[in-house]
Amino acid sequence: MTDRCGWAGNDPIYVAYHDTEWGVPEYDSRALWEKLILDGFQAGLSWITILRKRDNFRAAFAGFDPHIIAEWGEADVARLLADPGIIRHRGKIEATIGNARAWQEIEAKAGFDRFLWNYVDGVPLRTKLADRALMPTQSGLSQQISKDLKKAGFRFCGPTIVYAFMEATGLINNHLTTCFRHEPCARLARDPATGRSAR
Repeated sequence: MTDRCGWAGNDPIYVAYHDTEWGVPEYDSRALWEKLILDGFQAGLSWITILRKRDNFRAAFAGFDPHIIAEWGEADVARLLADPGIIRHRGKIEATIGNARAWQEIEAKAGFDRFLWNYVDGVPLRTKLADRALMPTQSGLSQQISKDLKKAGFRFCGPTIVYAFMEATGLINNHLTTCFRHEPCARLARDPATGRSAR
């Protein structure tokens, strides 16, 4: 039996997500934005709900291309509110459009990827815990990133959402030390500025 983080359970979608995506350092600006948006849609819901609808989200939101979404208006909001394949929440949909515009500004200045990875000096943090019950749901760093994102115009990016985002995108390696993915994810870390291994 493979030792993996207990939260993955037995759902094939969750297991595949845990084994191939969660905790893998993400360095692509657009992909980082997509994951932050989906974490925002998760607020008040379970992550498995988002995973099951992720393909629908990608189709409805133009492949999460922020340059396209930044140009959307009320007609697009109405279209999305009528789409049963996604989470139909006006506030979250409108926030996604605003977040696309905020992403464009950060991307133009320094790159959204660099903006985020600078918080950890380009190297993922590692909690090195063997018990998920000891994992925090937010941290001082997630609070700071949340504050800075909101200042830049982002919405639905509170410190708990940001912490989950940090876990998902490998800014912090929160695979348990007993999990078979802990060390492989650590080895995938690289310096986003140079592309070389960060270890």
